[in-house]
Amino acid sequence: ASGARARAALQGRDYVLPDDVKALAASALRHRLLLSPAAEIEGRRVEDLVAGLIEQVEAPK
Repeated sequence: ASGARARAALQGRDYVLPDDVKALAASALRHRLLLSPAAEIEGRRVEDLVAGLIEQVEAPK
């Protein structure tokens, strides 16, 4: 949340957009996920997993 507020401020806004959250989500979540050994053997990457999750989640209305 703090990162999204900072990004909005750097872009001259005093409000956060869903795009601000999505832009920082990969960096914020990457280090919190661990792949199973099976997923690592399959060649999956944490970055791809996070990107897929970000694309699936709709912005609140």
